[in-house]
Amino acid sequence: MAHDKKKSAVSRWEDEGGALPCGPQEALAAACVDGDVPVLSDAEMIQLRIRVIALENIVLSLLSEADDAQLERVAEMADLITPRPDATQHPLTIHAATQMRQLVERANHFRS
Repeated sequence: MAHDKKKSAVSRWEDEGGALPCGPQEALAAACVDGDVPVLSDAEMIQLRIRVIALENIVLSLLSEADDAQLERVAEMADLITPRPDATQHPLTIHAATQMRQLVERANHFRS
């Protein structure tokens, strides 16, 4: 039953566009045209990095309070990250799954 829920969640994620290059609005061709996407300034890139670091630490904090079953689900979800049937595994996807596993490991160091 738990496996079915995970499979359903991954399927839903892919249907919503999370696994697609341009997200949920990929059907709108203009949303993914390189010329339409402005280049981020240095200040915007710095702010983005700061926000990612903050979010990672929030997730780490939440995972440190999670029970074993929740941590196992996160690790299993990392194992379920796969490309669409007609696509190849992207190095960034592999790295994202690795980061998920590392967050679980790091959270274990802070568990009481």
